[in-house]
Amino acid sequence: MAAKQEIRTTAAATLLAEVPIFQLLDDEERSLLAADLDFVRYGTGETIFSYGDPGDSLYVIKSGEVEVFFKDDTGERIVIETAGKGEFFGELSLLDNGPRTASVVVTRDLEALRVDRRDLDHLLRLHPEAALELLTAMGRRMRITAELLRHTTSRNVNQEIADSRTSIQKAADWIASFSGSIPFLMIHCVFFLSWIIVNIDWIPGIPVFDPYPFGLLTMAVSLEAIILSVFVLLSQNRQVAKDRVRGDIEYDVNLKAELEIAHLHEKVDRLTSELLSRLDKIEQATPGVGARANGQR
Repeated sequence: MAAKQEIRTTAAATLLAEVPIFQLLDDEERSLLAADLDFVRYGTGETIFSYGDPGDSLYVIKSGEVEVFFKDDTGERIVIETAGKGEFFGELSLLDNGPRTASVVVTRDLEALRVDRRDLDHLLRLHPEAALELLTAMGRRMRITAELLRHTTSRNVNQEIADSRTSIQKAADWIASFSGSIPFLMIHCVFFLSWIIVNIDWIPGIPVFDPYPFGLLTMAVSLEAIILSVFVLLSQNRQVAKDRVRGDIEYDVNLKAELEIAHLHEKVDRLTSELLSRLDKIEQATPGVGARANGQR
């Protein structure tokens, strides 16, 4: 048993020697650290951890390959990194005690060393400069993530449609708005009434310039209607564009809500499956409990 443990420790120390942050240790220090580490194995397609899981360890890959990914606001799978032999992942949650910021799935049968916080504390006490290697890896992944995340789902329609209108467009919007107001109606009523009273010769001393059937007035009203309709259409086209952006934003928000609900369902189902599996193992490990449980059933 001791010989087997020594072989495992030697293999772990050899693997640590290939990882930049552990190359700062000498052979004896690596052997001491390797003696405390655990070997883990995962098959192809297995999920090591998922987004939001508690993070208590990082993994150093001995053999195999993993894919580090997350899903964006549309549900698209975004691959941050593909890690292979000698590389490590999961360091961010280990350092800040926060939840996992991405999911990791095995793409080729994996054998790795699991390093927990106690092991990492031991390493950093021996060689504080090893923290720079961790920061370098974290910075690389954060840079990739920043490039991938250029947008968010929640957008402001007023920011999306900035006020970059020309003077003509602003005038068109103002005219379209004013033409649908009560003051516009009152002005026209007063104007038309005055025009008609003058041209039916009800006011002595003012010459008639557009006698009945008021052909000049008819032409002026027709021209005004044509011009106003153009301005109204211009304004409506701008409003349609704004409504389209608003509709896109509402769609994105609804899609994000659906994806969040689906993610929660997936997480609850996974936790339930793990809980039932653990309960089954406990029952198998304690026959008396299992017998009593079957008797109660």
